[in-house]
Amino acid sequence: MKNRILTYSSALLVTLLAIFIGCKKDSDNASGTTKIQVRMTDAPGDFDKINLNVKEIILISDEKSYVLASTATTFNILDFRIGTSNPDILVATGDMPSGEITEVRLVLNDGNTIVEKGVVKPLKTPSGQSSGYKVKLTSNPTLVPGVTYSLVLDFDAAKSIVKLGNGDYLLKPVVRGITAVTSGLISGTVLPLAARPEILVIKGTDTVGTLADPISGKFTVGGLAAGSYAVKFVPLAGYRDSTINNVNVSLGQNTSIGTITLK
Repeated sequence: MKNRILTYSSALLVTLLAIFIGCKKDSDNASGTTKIQVRMTDAPGDFDKINLNVKEIILISDEKSYVLASTATTFNILDFRIGTSNPDILVATGDMPSGEITEVRLVLNDGNTIVEKGVVKPLKTPSGQSSGYKVKLTSNPTLVPGVTYSLVLDFDAAKSIVKLGNGDYLLKPVVRGITAVTSGLISGTVLPLAARPEILVIKGTDTVGTLADPISGKFTVGGLAAGSYAVKFVPLAGYRDSTINNVNVSLGQNTSIGTITLK
């Protein structure tokens, strides 16, 4: 009898654990994460160079802060202008929980400089700026799970550089934030669960693969450029391959193909 009780308890524990994992996955999928690429561009100023040393970008959502460390070394922001062959520079990238971004801050390291008429001078920053400079957002973007966004920080050189009476320069960044959606996604459900197919999203010679959730059969493929795709299901032996053609993806949109039942 004792062994039977232990066996029953163990089975119950496994069942509850499976239910918990399934609920957690559904919850994770419901909230999701979003990939952010932060780029910088320049509104021109009358200088030879403005060399910036970006430390990090702080994104604030739901009163929580998410820090993206800089991926760029010191760079001359005047080299990057919209409408030229170098429109912007990637300064940070990372994932954060989906939702509304309410605030963005640009944090700089020391060592920023300006070059005027061939002379290099330090750019001093006001004290107490460790929390970063607030970026003026054109709108508060709401991030969709699985979609990739580009946040462009438009640095206004003319307004950001203040010349002091003693000839020194003060750096007080004036930055405008513009958010653009750069990808869309395809989602759906594939049954029966026992088929356990590989899901291939195909456009020309490019293929992105994923697997469905083993408990719900749901799947999502994100980071897709706008266009028409074929979605191919390659199941285990005993089930037939299946392909859905002409699945159209729009930027920032989730294209659902519903429930697919494999034969």
